[in-house]
Amino acid sequence: MAKQPEQILEEQLVVQLQKLGYGLVHIKDETELIANLKSQLEKHNNIQFSPKEFEKVLNILSKGSVFEKAKTLREKQHIVRDNGDNLYFEFINTEYWCQNQFQVTHQVSMEGTYKNRYDVTLLINGLPLVQIELKRRGLELKEAFNQINRYQRHSFGANSALFQYVQLFIISNGVNTKYYANNRHQSFKQTFYWTDVENKRQTNILNGFTDTFLEPCHISKMICKYIVLNETNKILMVLRPYQFYAVEALINQVQNSTHNGYIWHTTGSGKTLTSFKASQILMNLPQVKKVVFVVDRKDLDYQTNKEFNSFSKGSIDGTANTKSLVKQFSDDTKLIVTTIQKLNTAISKKQYLGKMELMQDERIVFIFDECHRSQFGETHNRIKSFFNNIQMFGFTGTPIFADNAVKNELGKRTTKELFGECLHKYVITDAIKDENVLKFSVEYVGRYKRKETATEIDIEVEDIDTKELMESPARLEKIADYIIANHDRKTHGKTFTGMFCVSSVETLIKFYDLLQRKKEEGKHNLKIATIFSYAANEEDADANGFLPEELSVVEEPQALYGLQAHSREKLDEFIGHYNEMFETKFSTKDSESFYNYYNDISKKVKERKVDILLVVNMFLTGFDSPTLNTLYVDKNLKYHGLIQAYSRTNRIINEQKSQGNIVVFRNLKNATDKAITLFSNKEAIEVIIMKPYEDYVGKFNEAFIELLKITPTVNSVNDLQTEDDELAFIKAFRDLMRIKNILAAFSDFQWADLAMNEQLFEDYKSKYLDLYDKVKNDHQKEKVSILEDVDFELELIHRDEINVAYIIQLLIKLKSDTQKDVSKTEKEIFNLLNNEAHLRSKRELIEKFIQENLPVIEDNDDVPQEFEKFWNEEQQKAFSELVKEENLSSEKTEKLIEDYLFAEREPLRDEVLELIDGEKPTLLQRKKTGDRILSKILGFVETFINGMTK
Repeated sequence: MAKQPEQILEEQLVVQLQKLGYGLVHIKDETELIANLKSQLEKHNNIQFSPKEFEKVLNILSKGSVFEKAKTLREKQHIVRDNGDNLYFEFINTEYWCQNQFQVTHQVSMEGTYKNRYDVTLLINGLPLVQIELKRRGLELKEAFNQINRYQRHSFGANSALFQYVQLFIISNGVNTKYYANNRHQSFKQTFYWTDVENKRQTNILNGFTDTFLEPCHISKMICKYIVLNETNKILMVLRPYQFYAVEALINQVQNSTHNGYIWHTTGSGKTLTSFKASQILMNLPQVKKVVFVVDRKDLDYQTNKEFNSFSKGSIDGTANTKSLVKQFSDDTKLIVTTIQKLNTAISKKQYLGKMELMQDERIVFIFDECHRSQFGETHNRIKSFFNNIQMFGFTGTPIFADNAVKNELGKRTTKELFGECLHKYVITDAIKDENVLKFSVEYVGRYKRKETATEIDIEVEDIDTKELMESPARLEKIADYIIANHDRKTHGKTFTGMFCVSSVETLIKFYDLLQRKKEEGKHNLKIATIFSYAANEEDADANGFLPEELSVVEEPQALYGLQAHSREKLDEFIGHYNEMFETKFSTKDSESFYNYYNDISKKVKERKVDILLVVNMFLTGFDSPTLNTLYVDKNLKYHGLIQAYSRTNRIINEQKSQGNIVVFRNLKNATDKAITLFSNKEAIEVIIMKPYEDYVGKFNEAFIELLKITPTVNSVNDLQTEDDELAFIKAFRDLMRIKNILAAFSDFQWADLAMNEQLFEDYKSKYLDLYDKVKNDHQKEKVSILEDVDFELELIHRDEINVAYIIQLLIKLKSDTQKDVSKTEKEIFNLLNNEAHLRSKRELIEKFIQENLPVIEDNDDVPQEFEKFWNEEQQKAFSELVKEENLSSEKTEKLIEDYLFAEREPLRDEVLELIDGEKPTLLQRKKTGDRILSKILGFVETFINGMTK
């Protein structure tokens, strides 16, 4: 029998791994895995375990979640020997990572809910720490990713659960290879290509990737040094290649020189994780006394403290004031996070100098966050002259070059002048190519003309950027109306949020009042919030690119210092609206309340509870919210200020967020082009900016032609003969959906521009969802379907505003419709039930309610409670039928469903079989019976519980 391409790839990989120094071991099941583990741990620790002693070892290994096991892996271990002696040993040598035992095995079988065979497993000291899943060439990598997710649900946690010790997953189809940490909650977006130091990808698993990434010392180093345990979310995170190279460069600089340097990593590429890992490693070097991480402003101090502590609980102790900071310099605190303002005070004020001078000759490493904002002034020189034995490193997404340097009292200063050489670069074009950040879709809205000798001449906005024109009531009203009309489209029906930046506090107040008046007039229901503090009200005419800090630079920020009386009254009024919206009690009475307001707004924007945040400068730098996708701009921006502001929108979250939307009400095209050129390279503009609307129309029409080649009509989807044919249709329609998702964000979008009308798209979508239902519900097949791991990208279909509550409103409308409108509303309801993925399981019941219950309801106001009564009765009936048909215990089944909803963990087969009252199925029947019951329980939850409380 001919070998499959996947099998050939697997055999070649195993041979290559052996050449790198992995010992080949044949392990067919868990029993053999445990026996090998015993011998490898004994070899690594140079000891012998008795059977009883090894039982204690297995008992240590069996405890906890994936996250807790990752901690166990790294900790020194202790058991009491049979003779009463203490025995200390380790699972892995994290300090000298090359000094471990490396093995490779393949086709290990594990049986949990289902029986699974894993492709290639790398064992370190006998523990499976790296799992490699292979697909044949041509298949999507996402299928291997989904397959591993299936293993995590079905078998990694079974029996001794040793596969929960996997730290890294590798997925490959031969030509494309990616890696990622063992974290069930991440999406395919959090999988990474490995690269060399110049960011050149190594994607072929046999030609490049294995020799570099899977080389025993390197893979062990990645596990021991470059996986971060995130304490807040209890997940594993692994550094991307550019983060790895940056940290390595910093370590090398500290170990082998006294030079400074800076890291240029584009905004949004995970700078906090990189700086944390660098700080964590540097503080453990024997020659380093302390690592001081310096940020600008109190809000970033709070944010960075929180993020650092999330990576390693208690790793830092936030410096609440300068006195506390000075104490940390003199005690045994290894890692300090502070603001530049407090640091400046500590080395300037007489009362602190006695203690601080004791540290002048110590080896201290300073790492500056966003160094272009915090380091241009006298403070930089003061720190350098005060300490005698320090190294200073800067992190920035937008360095200062000669082109964008601004003259101050010290002359023009560039990042290189202040910090020396750039130690590693990862620019915006790299990040977009790697899909670590999104492209920008920039739309310029508004044309201005002036009459000149009876002839109308178009004038660029910058040429007529006068206060009178820019703040004319008619112009502001047009902008407000544009935002109201287009915000839903830009944010996919408020699935995402927006920010609106304007030129001054004075203009902000006018815009806020406009939007609030229009809300009171019933013209929109957008939740608008705003925040501003002391800032000069000039028009920022030179647009130098700096976004001035609005919190005053004193030791403890007094945010409202200097705020004009009128502005403060208006801010209190706007905070009052916020308090009404969210039942809070913030005010401008003191700095603490204002600061809490700042943090609450930040949280609400991230949670999508605020639709549009209206700002002047605040939040345009340092604010990271993946749920924000749109920035409205009525403010002159330039160079790094422009890139920083635009970059609020381009954080990756899911397939639906395909780009960051920038809507500009000024002519910033030249400024945008210059900024992009400066911060990447001269060919970069086409990569970073989305193409025009017409290009995506063309792409959609081409994709439609490809779809018609596979399925010429909607009904021809029913005639697809094989799973390969169905897969071709799924991929073709998914491509169409992706392009439509991008098109939908354009203000110009209309179906009339496309070769396919909306109804035909919806009809094909219904067939697409039929195939999804078929794959999802077909639990009876013994053979794994090739469609099982295909990602249907349902987020491109899902619309948050279309839910059961929305359907109830349509039912009320249906009840009150005149006879001629009834069929139209009914059609709308049935279309939604067919085409909204999360409503399809409820379709039959809602149709039953329309046919049997709706006609006998007399008062429209009674529809919601009658629907709820009907739903509860049907739910109880379905539950009773389920337990009766399968002879289950009602109490146990109810408890299992409650646990499933609470923990969001699919029940294991053994837990399901425990529900059966009376005789349990035989060994041969267990799988089929367990799968059938589980399928029914999950179907019940999907139909009656999921999506009912939105």
